[in-house]
Amino acid sequence: MANFAKLNENNVVLHVEHVDNINILDSNGLEQEDIGIEYLKQIHGWPLWKKTSYNTVGGKYLLEDQSKAFRKNLAGMGFIYDVNKDAFIPPKPIGLDSHILNKESCLWEPPIPRPEPSYDNQGNLIRTYWDENTLSWKKEI
Repeated sequence: MANFAKLNENNVVLHVEHVDNINILDSNGLEQEDIGIEYLKQIHGWPLWKKTSYNTVGGKYLLEDQSKAFRKNLAGMGFIYDVNKDAFIPPKPIGLDSHILNKESCLWEPPIPRPEPSYDNQGNLIRTYWDENTLSWKKEI
């Protein structure tokens, strides 16, 4: 199954469409994005599509073969397709104005990295969360 993002004229993702692999194969049996786009144009009459990878997050492929990492992130509604980065970028999280876009992963991150995990006296993980008001990580009590 292949996935394609339907884009508006500003490269905002409107929808993600699933396409059977048979509909994107060339005469040699290889997947081709342009064949998938033509297929979707014929079905929906919409011209703007980009292939997206279900198994790619933050520029990493979730399965073994990292060569399959594609366009940084699985597209979702409201994501932006950045032509220069050839990447899908999620919307900035609401209420997290301090977060900055990581240019490698194309994900929004707090300005201070998450601290290393820590544990209480019983060996339980102490959870941390980002506090936008103080611009710091807090331990959950």
